[in-house]
Amino acid sequence: MRSKTVKPLNEELVGVDAALRRAAKAAQALARKTKTPCYVWKDDKIVDVTLTKTRRQASITTKHQ
Repeated sequence: MRSKTVKPLNEELVGVDAALRRAAKAAQALARKTKTPCYVWKDDKIVDVTLTKTRRQASITTKHQ
């Protein structure tokens, strides 16, 4: 769940949040299209968001064995 949007103190920074979200979405789409990894920080871990859930869990268990 996203936190409540806060209006920035500087008027020049109004669109930064939306621009970062668009850039992240475009980067993930490009990574999926080119079959390259796209890492993000999620739940206190670095995760490749291009992997499917089952492939992600399989890669985690293989690394820890």
